Amino acid sequence: MSIVILQLPRVKRKRESRPKNCKYCQGEILQRWGSLKKRVKDTKIRQVRIYRYYCNDCQRSFRHYPEGIQRASQSERLKKLAVVSWSLGLSHRGVEAVFAAFGVSLSRMSSWRDTQEQAEEINQSNQWKGTRVAGIDGAWVNGTGIMVAVDLGDGKLLSVAQVDEKDLPGVMRWLRALKQRHGIGAIVTDDLGMYRGITEQLELGHQVCQFHVRRWVGRAIRELESKLSEEWLWMIDKIKSIMEELPPDGGKQLLEMYKQLPGKRGRERTAVDQLRHVLIRLSESWERYTAFFHDPGIPWTNNRAEQTIGRMKMRAKTTRGYKTRSGRLNGLLVSSTSLS
Repeated sequence: MSIVILQLPRVKRKRESRPKNCKYCQGEILQRWGSLKKRVKDTKIRQVRIYRYYCNDCQRSFRHYPEGIQRASQSERLKKLAVVSWSLGLSHRGVEAVFAAFGVSLSRMSSWRDTQEQAEEINQSNQWKGTRVAGIDGAWVNGTGIMVAVDLGDGKLLSVAQVDEKDLPGVMRWLRALKQRHGIGAIVTDDLGMYRGITEQLELGHQVCQFHVRRWVGRAIRELESKLSEEWLWMIDKIKSIMEELPPDGGKQLLEMYKQLPGKRGRERTAVDQLRHVLIRLSESWERYTAFFHDPGIPWTNNRAEQTIGRMKMRAKTTRGYKTRSGRLNGLLVSSTSLS
């Protein structure tokens, strides 16, 4: 049985140490300037003590909050719990009802704001994160096209954008910005043909997910086995062997097989024409299918990006929809990363 352990922020009743610097001018000469009690919303603590300090340099005073407490009445622990509860499938009204059952008063709008703040934190932490290899994938979520980028080093989400995967200029702009911001050197994608042109223009390394390659090759071979004459069935066995072993010269072997086939005859597309198409497609893209052999940092599948999209879709099924573009992107971002 799997066990999930959530590490939530700690919350203390008071500060056990003095601040080292003034929050305004970084001055080091500080005087304690009284204290006050504050009621807070938390799962364990209901009241904390806050100390004030006076800076002799800028002559301003400021509050020194206990660990896990900020200006808001909610503790940082309660905020994270609200976000996790929403990510696991509760509506914001549901979060309000569950917390009320445990004696914590939290409105649905507070839960919504906590989710938006979490999304902003994730965006800030990812703003200039260096990433060498990224998994790129598109999907439809609640009838809207989105693009997702995942750092394939640690599996964390880099970006989610409301861009249709069929919108070539939009995908190009998004990927160009990602490359500049994160220093991406290579991407792993599905087998859509447009990525070939994009990676060439952006000078990116490219690995096509082996799962997608084997899936379309398997379908094509099964269809051809029932159509081809016995004269060419040996090529089917040879393709299966090459796809299983993935030899470095696999592209050249496939090209030589292609040259042995007769040219197209007539307007009707025959089984031999289909075999020719499979061979030339594999041969021309062989380096993109086997880039992981030349660079150990590139995985051979795009599973992490697909898993991220899967979490987004699961959460999206239980929502009534998103009212704004920013709300949709923030919701998708939090639902895919709050537990990672």
